[in-house]
Amino acid sequence: MKKIIEYTRFPRTKQSIAEDLRALGLKKGMTLLVHSSLSSLGWVNGGEIAVIQALIEVVTEEGTIVMPSQSVELSDPAEWQYPPVPQEWWETIRDTMPAYHPDYTPVTTGLGKIVEVFRNYPGVIRSSHPNYSFVAWGKEKNHLLDDHSLDFGLGEQSPLAKLYHQQSFVLLLGAQFGSNTCFHLAEYRIPYRKIVSKAAPVLMEGKRVWKEFKDLEFREELFDQLGEDFEREHALLSGNVGSADCRLFSLKEAVDYAEAWLTNYDHNK
Repeated sequence: MKKIIEYTRFPRTKQSIAEDLRALGLKKGMTLLVHSSLSSLGWVNGGEIAVIQALIEVVTEEGTIVMPSQSVELSDPAEWQYPPVPQEWWETIRDTMPAYHPDYTPVTTGLGKIVEVFRNYPGVIRSSHPNYSFVAWGKEKNHLLDDHSLDFGLGEQSPLAKLYHQQSFVLLLGAQFGSNTCFHLAEYRIPYRKIVSKAAPVLMEGKRVWKEFKDLEFREELFDQLGEDFEREHALLSGNVGSADCRLFSLKEAVDYAEAWLTNYDHNK
């Protein structure tokens, strides 16, 4: 906290953040996929709540705000590496891990404080995927989050695909391209796809079930370079919100670019 105060020239407020968002290019009625880092904004009076209220004030109920709310800890312990657990624990963990529930399963550590508070904000709903859920507020929330497929949870039957097919924007609110979830949609659209089996505890007809499903082996390690190239070749809106360097861009343009970039990367490696 002391370090954040030291690099903040004046207190950030809901009002100042809203002004900065408008200057960046946010408008009433937009559909936004938001990735955020609260600490990068500087010292904010009201913290996460002030940022959420500023976003809502600018976009209004005529728009929609979406955030990834992943819970990837709900997974097969055989996959765990950071840290791994003894193999003799695996079956016990699979048998007793609490099932995913959109109302109370917490968001994965590392997605930031803003999304965890947004998850509980009035009017916000959450999709059904045990690992790759999204939360949304606003006009299109039900349409975007309904019928989220268990298999291939960031693919063609996911909220990302619905966002792709309407005029949606990505807001990197102090976050970097490495966390840009929409690039994953492109991974389903290229020739190289390594399909893997996953599992998580879910509720089916009120009963906890350890459910297996299919997905891809993702390559997030490529996203920073992918994003840098995308930014260099496209005219993204950029500016400061509080102390944070932020970017605003078309989700469809980003996915289309990523599809071509990843295909070319695989062809040349």
